[in-house]
Amino acid sequence: MTPRNPGPSSTAKILPFPAQRSKTEQRKILRLSPEYDGQCLLYKHQALSSEKLYAIRILCWARLADGRTVALVPWLGGVSRCIDLDNPQTGQASGYYDPKTERCYSAVPNHHITALDTVLENAPPSRTTNSQAVQEIPDMIGSHAAILNDEQEYVLESVVSWQLCDNGEMKAMLADPKKITQLPVLAGDPCLYAAQDNSGFRYYFQYHIANQIKNGGAMSTRALNKLLHP
Repeated sequence: MTPRNPGPSSTAKILPFPAQRSKTEQRKILRLSPEYDGQCLLYKHQALSSEKLYAIRILCWARLADGRTVALVPWLGGVSRCIDLDNPQTGQASGYYDPKTERCYSAVPNHHITALDTVLENAPPSRTTNSQAVQEIPDMIGSHAAILNDEQEYVLESVVSWQLCDNGEMKAMLADPKKITQLPVLAGDPCLYAAQDNSGFRYYFQYHIANQIKNGGAMSTRALNKLLHP
């Protein structure tokens, strides 16, 4: 039997396969909910100890493009989502910790989920991919940026706030001493600039480490010099 030729009048169509979003697009940060209650991220770091859990204060909670809500923490040279910390040798997220009640838990607090839902309802994310700021939150955890100055000496600058840009990038905002016109310096002040724009920027430190370095602790100073001068 001769196969039937559908001819030019056939209505058959070839449908394109749905485009798959890359892992980077799925993990894009859309909006932030500041952490005001001192909650911490628990993590393992087997290079330090195979038996202990360590705690680091959470900067904020974020809604990602894939719908997940995750904790964000300043981590070395950037801001990490808790799901990015997945290597026990260098840092593996292991839940959350409330230092006030000494309670460990694994679920994102409901009030942060509600807050992020509300923010996104009132200010949906744009489809642009530029570096325009869409949200700015104050730093509530005492973050510091370690910067190598022109004399090749390190200085520790307090982070005033954090900007979230359209492209999902987080920027730590520092105060330029030459441009300060009023105190205290608050989020959105014209004297602020992004730490990443300073060619001498190296790492972020939380307040307890920064204070040890400022107080001249020998071990902390050696560790900082090793990081800045590998």
